[in-house]
Parts: sequence; structure tokens; C-alpha cells
Amino acid sequence: MFKKHACYLSICLLVAPLVATAAALPAEPLPVAMPAPVDLAPVQQALAQLPSVCPGLAAQIDAAGQLRLQAFYQQQGDAPLWSADERRQALQSQLLMLADDGLDPTHYSLPAVDGAANVLCSDIGISQRYLQALHDLHYGRLQQSRFEPLWHSRPPERDPDTEVLAFAALGLQDMVQAFDQARPSADLYRSLRNAYSSVRQQPLPHWGPVASGPLLRPGMEDPRVPELAQRLVNGGYLAEAPSGQQYRDELVKAVKAFQLSHSLQADGVIGAGTVAELNISPSIRREQLRINLERFRWLAQDLEPEGVLVNVAAAQLSVYQSGIPVWQTRLQVGRAERQTPLLKSRITRLTLNPTWTIPPTIMREDKLPAIRLNPEYLRQQNLQVLDAEGHPLAPELIDWARPGNILLRQEAGPRNPLGKIVMRFPNPYSVYLHDTPSQPLFTKGPRAFSSGCVRVEQPLLLRDLLVSPAERARTDELLATGVTHEFRLATPVPVLLGYWTVEVDRQGGLVYAPDIYARDLVLMKAMGSVL
Repeated sequence: MFKKHACYLSICLLVAPLVATAAALPAEPLPVAMPAPVDLAPVQQALAQLPSVCPGLAAQIDAAGQLRLQAFYQQQGDAPLWSADERRQALQSQLLMLADDGLDPTHYSLPAVDGAANVLCSDIGISQRYLQALHDLHYGRLQQSRFEPLWHSRPPERDPDTEVLAFAALGLQDMVQAFDQARPSADLYRSLRNAYSSVRQQPLPHWGPVASGPLLRPGMEDPRVPELAQRLVNGGYLAEAPSGQQYRDELVKAVKAFQLSHSLQADGVIGAGTVAELNISPSIRREQLRINLERFRWLAQDLEPEGVLVNVAAAQLSVYQSGIPVWQTRLQVGRAERQTPLLKSRITRLTLNPTWTIPPTIMREDKLPAIRLNPEYLRQQNLQVLDAEGHPLAPELIDWARPGNILLRQEAGPRNPLGKIVMRFPNPYSVYLHDTPSQPLFTKGPRAFSSGCVRVEQPLLLRDLLVSPAERARTDELLATGVTHEFRLATPVPVLLGYWTVEVDRQGGLVYAPDIYARDLVLMKAMGSVL
């Protein structure tokens, strides 16, 4: 969904054979040093015997990292690389700039180069920090699979070692360009980096909490109004606090602006959700920028110039063409106890006038209890009872306390929860994008209402962007029949479901999303944030 740098491709092709084995090895402690062949270059001998030659450095380098260093030095003719002050200073300058990327430069502190140090060990130590910095800048410092796993319908075709070594080779000639190429090129990342760079150098604003209380609507009086007004002044949403305790128009307008920039229902009504977002501290808000830069480093590996991008946290869908967002719509996503999964797949087919076979979790936790309470529930919901092979069963013959292996299916129609159309893509979670009759919920915020699938506010407009004119005409004909049809797309469309809680909008303003799955604090802790 975004253009990727490709000018290092030729270097990648040159260094790929050198690192093929490195990518295949899991991280593990260095083996006990064995005698190195005498015909190895000094730097390669040192790498082969790190525990004895550079004991302080050996503990910081696992087996895969050792192989990357060996490939890096072999790529450069096995010569020491950091004897020149100018090159070291250029690297140090770029490492300091990693602070603007939300990375801590102290994690990449360079070892001293002086007469008392082992020259080869110092050189290897600098190279290790260099390669690690480039890797973390491009792929992220944390492993996405440990924190927010993203399922792929196709295994990613990339070799991190080859790419990092390509950046590193370039950097020995032009350090600025190497770090800029390693840095994700996506607008999502670059715009947020610019915002974080500015915010992190400014004093944190200060605002006090807004007390909880009953729903506050425009025109009402409430003792919390002065503290609400002062909070909005301190946050930059209001020029000055009005007097009195009446919730007047000027303050309502400021509240609506706040709600809009925090992905809330912008109705000016102060409820628990708005109070919760108002009370998030300035330090947490700043740290949100930092951790979402990490998320965008993860996400950058799966973005494509064309396709559908979903932000689950914000319940928003964007369609990209030639790396540019051309259309957006609101969504309803999984609630906290039934979260929408993160995944990368391809939309391959449309189900028109779909029936709905109720998934096991919804059947067990929602439908069976409702049927037991109300014998008319099946008829009211137009639900058909089927056996495991899809044959109809008489509901009155079912023991609903122990129904056994049955299915519930709702026929196509205006009350079907899937609406008129479903966009399907391979995944192990049985989730998809679909229409819904629950249209009023799209005005809410946050919009975490579903059981994991993604409800789309304007599904037919999304359909129009996924298909050719001929396919659009044919699907319109099939929709008009009211009969269920499966329609396979001539060209599958990439779809990526990610999760992030802040981005920069087209006007350059920050837009936050409620952390509906409570993931931010986990990432802040893992990144070593100081709150």
C-alpha cells in the first residue's frame, strides 16, 4: 500500500549468498570457541573465537548475529571498517537521530576506540551496533510475533539479513542515505516520526483529571464544567475557559473537536468514554506516538501499493491505489472479549445475498441461551436448524439443553447479520468483511461491537473499488435476484488488518484511537518507556 525503496536491490543480490545460512539459524548462545583455521583473516579469526578473543562482546552476540557479522566483513574484504574518525562520527550522528524514530540511542552506544582497547574487538563491536540499529530501524526493535502476532496467508518472501547488509554496505559510503533507506518509507511512518520528533523536544503539557459523573449534555449545568474547560484549554482545543458551570456552545464545540480527534462519537455529550480519553496523561499520549512508530515498522513489511488497509483500533478502512489512500469508511470490529485478529491475506471472492451459518462460539455463548429462554427465538430470527451434513431438522425434536452436533443457519434477507454482501479472504479465524443491518452503530465511537468479523458501513462502494466495471455490473445482476451466489474476483485484492492507536491526518493533526484491546501499555513496558 506504499512504495518501497528498491535502490539497494543490486546490493541485496550480491550479499544474499553470504547470509543465506544466517537467516536459517535460530538465536542461541555462541558455541564454545574452537581453534580458527590459520588462513582466516584476522577479523574472521576473532569472530570465530569471540568468547576467548573478545569475551565482553561475545555475551552480546548470538549465533545468528555472529554469522551476520562474518558475512558483513566478508562482503567488505575482511578489513577493519571503523578506523576512520569521520566514518565513526557519521555513524554516531545517525544513531543519535534514532531518538526521533522512538528508538533509544543508548541501546546502540559505540564501544570506545583507544590504545587500551583491542582494535579488532572495538571494530566488531561497532559493526554489531551498526547492523543492529539498521535492523531495528527497518523491522522494529521488538518481535511483532511476541506482542501482536499477524497471520499471513502466504509466508513473507523477505530475507532480513540480506536487506540489513545491503543498507550496511551503502552506509559505508553514505551513512545518511543508508539510515534513510532503512527507515520505513510509508507516509504513516514518516508523518508520525515528524510529529514525535517535534513533541519529544517540547515540555510536556499539564492537565488535571476530569471527574467522573452523570452524562453531561449541552446546555446542562455541572460542577465539572470548569475543570473540563481548563482541560481543553491545556490541550489546545479552547483558547480560554468560559466562566460558570453551564455547558455552553463554545465548550461543546471544543469537546466535539476533541472527540473527533480521539475517534469518539463527536456529539458533544460527555460520557464515560470521553472522560477516559480526556484523562489519559500527557506522558502516555507522547509514549503512544513512540510505540506506534514501532507498530508502523512492523506494518511496513506488509504494506502494498494497492489494496485494503484496516485499522482495527480506530475501526476504519482505507483503500489504497498506487500507494495513496483514495477512499475511507467506518467499520465495526470485534469487542475486547472477541477480538478481530490481525492478518494479511487477499480478498478472493464475494458472497452475494449471503446466508449466515452461526459460528460455534456465537452459537454456544449467544444463540443457545436465547433459544432456551424463548422458544419463539428461532422463528423470530428466521433461523433454520440443520444437522452436520446440512439437512433440515425439526426444532421441536431437539433437546436444547444438549443439542448435539447441529448447525443454525439464517437465510438471506434484510434481517441477515451479513447484509447483502460479504468480502471473503483465506484465514484460519473465519473472519471477513461484510455488510450489516446495524447501521446506527456506525455513528458511535469506539465501534467494537462484533464477534470478530469486520462490518463495513458502505460495502457496495467498497465492492466498486475491488472489481472491474464488468464485474460490478454482473454482481449487481446477481444481487438483484435475492439468491445466494459466490462470485470469484478476477484479480484478488490484498487486505491487511493492523492495529495502531494514533496517526497523522491529512491536515497534519494527530488522531488517536481508543486502545480497545489494552495493548499500548504492554508495548510501552517492552520498549522501556519512562512514564
